[in-house]
Amino acid sequence: MRKVRLPPGPAVVDVLGTVLTDEDRERIRHPAAGAVILFARNYESSEQLALLCEDIERQRDPALPICVDHEGGRVQRFREGFTAVPAMRELGRLWDRDREQGRAAARAVGYVIGAELGAHGVDFSFTPVLDLDYGGSSVIGDRALHFDPTAVGALASQLILGLKEAGMAAVGKHFPGHGFATADSHVAAPKDERRASEILRKDVLPYRSAIDAGLAAVMPAHVIFPQADTEPAGYSKYWLQDVLRGKLGFQGLVFSDDLSMEGACVAGGPPERARAALAAGCDMVLLCNDPKGCDALLESLKEVPFRNPERLEAMRKKGGRDLRKSVAYREAQQLLSAMRTGFEKPELGRSVPVSQNPPSAA
Repeated sequence: MRKVRLPPGPAVVDVLGTVLTDEDRERIRHPAAGAVILFARNYESSEQLALLCEDIERQRDPALPICVDHEGGRVQRFREGFTAVPAMRELGRLWDRDREQGRAAARAVGYVIGAELGAHGVDFSFTPVLDLDYGGSSVIGDRALHFDPTAVGALASQLILGLKEAGMAAVGKHFPGHGFATADSHVAAPKDERRASEILRKDVLPYRSAIDAGLAAVMPAHVIFPQADTEPAGYSKYWLQDVLRGKLGFQGLVFSDDLSMEGACVAGGPPERARAALAAGCDMVLLCNDPKGCDALLESLKEVPFRNPERLEAMRKKGGRDLRKSVAYREAQQLLSAMRTGFEKPELGRSVPVSQNPPSAA
């Protein structure tokens, strides 16, 4: 089967298993498809993942970028053969003990994630989580770095720099913040009744630091903030255009969150959800774990042009080497190992001074 030569479309599609089916290939080759997202069901082994990514790349010219939710902790899609990345809350705890060590460990996490995913053909991960840990959200919980927006901004910036040093772009989520809303947007339509001024002062603050560090993309929350808009943030021109583009000056890509989630269903069926997200200011839309809905969404978008393809181009993995063989990767692994043992190993201080020598591309 020859490659289809097509510009990317505005939809991110998923695939069914560990190898591509004819159904998968048809969706990837659809004019509305613009990227492919992978899940744990798509992973069997390191070798299998690399072959799957190669097959995805063979379907289109230019190849569609491949992405995954690979944050660490309980949201890490690939396990065996990959480093067990700690939950982001652990970085926050380290920050509370020693800020320099926290920054160094966050940068090491970014480098390890980028190096390992990139070595298998994955272009980017939907990370970091920039939500604040208010203590009441079960869906965010230990995925959040900290409750202090200054700490979240500082740690996330280092994680973004670590990803960048490994050639990988970063995606901040869930704008403007999912940490205060207690309901899980996967199964409910959460509301955050706070004033917009409070959200801007607290929850949005980490995005300023992340953008300065080179944040390439943002994913909005399926949360309604009634004091600002009646629509969820992912369907809101106020949050995406007035605040994200206007107040923050963000120029990167905006992905919708998964439109199969309950929090997105307020707009109607999959085609209506996609059009609402694009009209509000999203560049790309995701609909996962719903093959029939995905087909309907793709057909509804086949004549919709992708407005800013250069933003998607910036999400592609940079560089072609396997960075797992680099000195920087080895140093980053030493930092993560020391983090798990409380930075008590004396040999670490001699070989990798955590306050002075964060991992860099080698």
